[in-house]
Amino acid sequence: MIHVKTKFQRPDADVVSRLAAFSSATIHEAQGRKGALSSKIKPIDRSMSFCGPAVTVRCAPQDNLMLQVAIHYAQAGDVVLVGAQEFSDAGIFGDVLGNAMKAKGIAAMVTDSGVRDTQDLIELGLPVFSGSTCIKGTVKETLGPINHPLVFGDEIIYPGDILRGDADGVVVVRREEAEEVIALSQARDDAERELIKQYHAGGTTIELCGLTEKLKAKGLLVED
Repeated sequence: MIHVKTKFQRPDADVVSRLAAFSSATIHEAQGRKGALSSKIKPIDRSMSFCGPAVTVRCAPQDNLMLQVAIHYAQAGDVVLVGAQEFSDAGIFGDVLGNAMKAKGIAAMVTDSGVRDTQDLIELGLPVFSGSTCIKGTVKETLGPINHPLVFGDEIIYPGDILRGDADGVVVVRREEAEEVIALSQARDDAERELIKQYHAGGTTIELCGLTEKLKAKGLLVED
């Protein structure tokens, strides 16, 4: 097996930029409530946000050898996505590797394992999303695949898929579906802005969400 695949199709930078205008939740809803990664994956700081193509990495638990290899091969704008079997009791990534990523212009680091040196990473300004925070170190022993399909956070991620992360979590968009998802996300944003406008104009949730007949059919009883 070839461990490291270096050739895969990335989305156009313009597509990534336009998708980044929408929140992870909006994208998830707009594309049919799919693509949300495990809710355990959260930013180390709520202000962190990113959007970019996935470089997929599989590491053995408590082993960051292939993460270091992936940083070597990743390009500016990429999101390094590391699956380590959700092993939370290890800090596979910290400020030293964070600086290596920042120097290359890598967009973000996402892992289902743990990270450490979080205060330094926050000050560095590199978006880091993880399943845990842990000070325990790792070894560098086990080979694994880079830029192969990766099962991560209850989804399958292909290299070049677009990952969008913000305070609420991370969602994946298939590269070939990105244009459609952008249009659907814009339509959803427009509809929600109009709904908010109507609320402030005096509209009610039952009225504006079309719940009158549904509640009647379910037998809702309201005290006079």
